[in-house]
Amino acid sequence: MIEKRAGRAAGASAQQCRVTVCRGCCCGNAAKIPGVDHGGQIPGLRAALDGAAPVRASDCLDVCDQANVVVVQPSAAGRAAGGRPVWLGLVNDDDALADIAAWIRDGGPGIAEPPGVLDLYTLRVSRRVREQMGG
Repeated sequence: MIEKRAGRAAGASAQQCRVTVCRGCCCGNAAKIPGVDHGGQIPGLRAALDGAAPVRASDCLDVCDQANVVVVQPSAAGRAAGGRPVWLGLVNDDDALADIAAWIRDGGPGIAEPPGVLDLYTLRVSRRVREQMGG
Protein backbone atom coordinates (compact mmCIF):
# COMPACT_ATOMS: atom_id res chain seq x y z
CA MET A 1 0.00 0.00 0.00
CA ILE A 2 0.93 3.66 0.05
CA GLU A 3 3.78 4.69 2.25
CA LYS A 4 3.07 7.94 4.08
CA ARG A 5 6.12 9.92 5.03
CA ALA A 6 6.29 12.58 7.69
CA GLY A 7 7.57 15.97 6.65
CA ARG A 8 8.59 17.16 3.23
CA ALA A 9 11.39 16.03 0.98
CA ALA A 10 14.62 17.94 1.52
CA GLY A 11 14.34 21.39 0.00
CA ALA A 12 10.65 21.03 -0.85
CA SER A 13 8.31 23.89 -0.19
CA ALA A 14 4.57 24.40 -0.32
CA GLN A 15 5.26 26.67 -3.30
CA GLN A 16 6.26 23.69 -5.44
CA CYS A 17 4.42 20.82 -7.01
CA ARG A 18 5.39 17.43 -5.61
CA VAL A 19 5.97 14.34 -7.71
CA THR A 20 5.56 10.77 -6.52
CA VAL A 21 6.80 7.89 -8.65
CA CYS A 22 5.49 4.45 -7.79
CA ARG A 23 8.14 1.82 -7.23
CA GLY A 24 6.02 -0.95 -5.77
CA CYS A 25 5.42 -4.48 -6.90
CA CYS A 26 4.85 -3.72 -10.60
CA CYS A 27 6.10 -0.22 -11.23
CA GLY A 28 9.82 -0.19 -11.79
CA ASN A 29 9.78 -3.91 -12.55
CA ALA A 30 11.81 -4.86 -15.63
CA ALA A 31 10.17 -8.29 -15.72
CA LYS A 32 6.71 -6.71 -16.06
CA ILE A 33 7.75 -3.84 -18.34
CA PRO A 34 10.89 -4.76 -20.26
CA GLY A 35 12.88 -2.26 -22.29
CA VAL A 36 12.40 0.64 -19.87
CA ASP A 37 15.27 2.22 -17.94
CA HIS A 38 13.42 1.95 -14.63
CA GLY A 39 16.51 2.84 -12.63
CA GLY A 40 17.01 6.00 -14.67
CA GLN A 41 13.45 7.32 -14.49
CA ILE A 42 13.63 9.05 -11.12
CA PRO A 43 17.11 10.58 -11.57
CA GLY A 44 16.14 11.63 -15.11
CA LEU A 45 12.95 13.28 -13.89
CA ARG A 46 14.83 15.07 -11.11
CA ALA A 47 17.37 16.35 -13.62
CA ALA A 48 14.65 17.49 -16.05
CA LEU A 49 12.85 19.33 -13.25
CA ASP A 50 16.07 21.06 -12.19
CA GLY A 51 14.76 21.82 -8.70
CA ALA A 52 11.25 22.86 -9.82
CA ALA A 53 9.70 20.08 -7.72
CA PRO A 54 10.84 17.31 -5.40
CA VAL A 55 10.54 13.75 -6.68
CA ARG A 56 10.06 10.84 -4.32
CA ALA A 57 9.60 7.13 -4.75
CA SER A 58 6.66 5.42 -3.09
CA ASP A 59 5.69 1.89 -2.31
CA CYS A 60 2.81 0.47 -4.33
CA LEU A 61 0.15 3.04 -5.24
CA ASP A 62 -2.37 0.26 -5.92
CA VAL A 63 -2.95 0.82 -9.64
CA CYS A 64 -0.67 -1.96 -10.80
CA ASP A 65 -2.35 -2.40 -14.17
CA GLN A 66 -1.13 1.11 -15.11
CA ALA A 67 2.58 0.69 -14.29
CA ASN A 68 4.63 2.90 -14.24
CA VAL A 69 2.60 5.44 -12.28
CA VAL A 70 3.50 9.07 -11.56
CA VAL A 71 1.39 11.41 -9.40
CA VAL A 72 1.79 15.18 -9.71
CA GLN A 73 0.46 17.08 -6.72
CA PRO A 74 -0.21 20.80 -7.17
CA SER A 75 1.64 23.57 -5.41
CA ALA A 76 -0.25 25.62 -2.82
CA ALA A 77 -1.02 28.21 -5.52
CA GLY A 78 -2.12 25.47 -7.90
CA ARG A 79 -4.44 23.96 -5.29
CA ALA A 80 -5.86 27.42 -4.52
CA ALA A 81 -6.55 27.79 -8.26
CA GLY A 82 -8.48 24.50 -8.28
CA GLY A 83 -5.68 22.11 -9.18
CA ARG A 84 -5.86 18.57 -7.84
CA PRO A 85 -3.38 15.70 -7.93
CA VAL A 86 -3.01 14.26 -11.41
CA TRP A 87 -2.39 10.53 -11.74
CA LEU A 88 -0.52 9.40 -14.83
CA GLY A 89 -0.17 5.76 -15.83
CA LEU A 90 1.84 3.80 -18.37
CA VAL A 91 4.66 6.33 -18.06
CA ASN A 92 7.24 4.12 -19.71
CA ASP A 93 9.12 6.40 -22.08
CA ASP A 94 11.44 9.38 -21.83
CA ASP A 95 9.15 11.58 -23.94
CA ALA A 96 6.34 11.23 -21.39
CA LEU A 97 8.72 12.11 -18.56
CA ALA A 98 9.94 15.16 -20.52
CA ASP A 99 6.34 16.31 -21.05
CA ILE A 100 5.58 15.85 -17.35
CA ALA A 101 8.69 17.82 -16.37
CA ALA A 102 7.90 20.66 -18.80
CA TRP A 103 4.36 20.92 -17.43
CA ILE A 104 5.60 21.05 -13.84
CA ARG A 105 8.22 23.68 -14.70
CA ASP A 106 5.36 25.74 -16.20
CA GLY A 107 3.44 25.48 -12.89
CA GLY A 108 1.69 22.11 -12.98
CA PRO A 109 -1.90 21.34 -11.87
CA GLY A 110 -4.09 24.40 -11.44
CA ILE A 111 -1.51 26.76 -12.95
CA ALA A 112 -0.58 25.43 -16.38
CA GLU A 113 -2.42 23.29 -18.89
CA PRO A 114 -0.68 19.95 -19.38
CA PRO A 115 0.59 19.10 -22.85
CA GLY A 116 -2.28 17.44 -24.73
CA VAL A 117 -0.41 14.17 -25.03
CA LEU A 118 -0.59 13.72 -21.24
CA ASP A 119 -4.34 13.16 -21.64
CA LEU A 120 -3.36 9.72 -22.93
CA TYR A 121 -1.59 8.97 -19.64
CA THR A 122 -4.14 10.45 -17.20
CA LEU A 123 -5.97 7.88 -15.13
CA ARG A 124 -8.78 7.92 -12.66
CA VAL A 125 -8.20 6.14 -9.37
CA SER A 126 -10.59 5.15 -6.63
CA ARG A 127 -11.44 7.58 -3.87
CA ARG A 128 -9.75 5.26 -1.35
CA VAL A 129 -6.47 5.38 -3.23
CA ARG A 130 -6.70 9.16 -3.78
CA GLU A 131 -7.35 9.73 -0.07
CA GLN A 132 -4.38 7.61 0.93
CA MET A 133 -2.21 9.77 -1.31
CA GLY A 134 -3.52 12.96 0.28
CA GLY A 135 -5.60 14.30 -2.54
